[in-house]
Amino acid sequence: MKQVILVTGASSGFGRLISHELAHAGHTVYASMRGLKGKNAGQVAEVAAYAQQHGVDLRTLELDVQSEASVDAAVAHAIAEHGRLDVLVHNAGHMVWGPSEAFTPEQLAQQYDVNVLGAHRVNRAALPHMRAARHGLLVWIGSSSAAGGTPPMLGPYFASKAGMDALALCYARELAPLGIETSIVVPGAYTKGTNHFAHAGAPADTARAAEYKAALPEGFDARMLKALADTVPDDADPQAVAQAVAQIVDMPFGRRPLRTVIDPASDGAAVSYAVMDRVRAEFLRRIGFEELLHPSAAA
Repeated sequence: MKQVILVTGASSGFGRLISHELAHAGHTVYASMRGLKGKNAGQVAEVAAYAQQHGVDLRTLELDVQSEASVDAAVAHAIAEHGRLDVLVHNAGHMVWGPSEAFTPEQLAQQYDVNVLGAHRVNRAALPHMRAARHGLLVWIGSSSAAGGTPPMLGPYFASKAGMDALALCYARELAPLGIETSIVVPGAYTKGTNHFAHAGAPADTARAAEYKAALPEGFDARMLKALADTVPDDADPQAVAQAVAQIVDMPFGRRPLRTVIDPASDGAAVSYAVMDRVRAEFLRRIGFEELLHPSAAA
């Protein structure tokens, strides 16, 4: 069935790939991003050209996950055009690179604001409509770092993605009785094809960053980057993440997995998540809430 889908952070990387894949699957897709008339004007033109070339229903939508007014307006626009919103893909996120101490508290707050609170704002705008319809799907783009390898120099990013994962799981249990499904797609490290490392933020406290650079072994950060890149096979394709999202969206109600790990670097997250999610499921059974493990069909 054709779905109305909103993808956040779709100017590039996973978000753009996911938007394309979902549009090719026959859905109406809003590729949302901020700055449609400014920094991302070029991306708007690219999306329009792509949609026309391939004959798909792919549209751009102004949405800044850090602005409640922007989020509310974007969701209202989509619902005004279609009368419903079936799927949210929480993809918007930002990466940083550098010694954790050199990031200011304000930078950590901003990182959390984008990677966690951004999804929360979108949920608060969209979920009232989904709850009224007793229908919907939340797809969260997570990170293997919350359960797999956690190398240094990525502390604020890892902390925020772990926070997002915890929030996604709590939402999953609260929404299951209301007919709304949750699926967390967990990419591993992709050092090519997403621009995550190329666009990574840097510490604002440059003096402390310089102290670390002087104190750590020479070339520490460069060797760390190379070591991470070396774990990723040459044929690792981020398109696999987009394909997984499209497959989940097209699955029948009640058959969608809670979690799907796509980790070409094999950092151990697939094993860890399997154990963690089983422990959490057993706890719900223990306290008598096994029904929260599966979404309830609309009455």
